Amino acid sequence: MTLATLLILLLIAGVCGSLGSGLGGYSHAGCLGSILLGFIGAVLGRWIAETLNLPGILTVDVGGYPFPIVWSIIGAALFVFVLGLLRGSRRRV
Repeated sequence: MTLATLLILLLIAGVCGSLGSGLGGYSHAGCLGSILLGFIGAVLGRWIAETLNLPGILTVDVGGYPFPIVWSIIGAALFVFVLGLLRGSRRRV
């Protein structure tokens, strides 16, 4: 894996994680948190898609490494939502 490939994957994961955290109800993850959420979302989303025999939607191939965009966003949103439920997040009015 080249440095350019890694940077592109980090950028894609950051955008997907940021979108997923916004959809999941938490938008204060920061840059590194969004990247981490994007990768966790990709793993979780791909696992859900394979378990339910769903097709890969909008998978980007970067340097021979496939990255599922839509499943990453969905997985990150689900992960953030579950964390919010477990943590008992309280919203201030």
